[in-house]
This record gives sequence, C-alpha cells and structure tokens, in this order.
Amino acid sequence: MPKLKTHKGTQKRVHVTATGKVKRACACKSHILTKKTKARKRKLRKGAFVDVTETRKIGRLLPYA
Repeated sequence: MPKLKTHKGTQKRVHVTATGKVKRACACKSHILTKKTKARKRKLRKGAFVDVTETRKIGRLLPYA
C-alpha cells in the first residue's frame, strides 16, 4: 500500500485537537476592518471548530492527522 499524500493547503489552515475535533480560524479578519466593530474583531480572533459534517472530508485530506 503506497503512502497517502497530505493536502498542504488544508494542513496550513486546520489543526486536529487531541479529542479529534478539527479547529480552524475565523474568516473576515484580513481586510476592511474599519467598518467592523471592536467586539466583532475581538470575537474573530478566537478559533472555531469545523462542523461535524465536514470532518470526514477533512479527514481524507489529512490522512495522518
């Protein structure tokens, strides 16, 4: 059985926790920040978890995570 390739774009954007959940960064934090409130930008700093329905797809992209 050959080795499976890791999808590098997914590897840079997503981390798998010890419990198996997939953690990601929040979107909308890179530009046009002047119109967004301080509270909104503060909440975007924290990470978020990928939905359970998407974890199987990400598992295929990261076979050794």
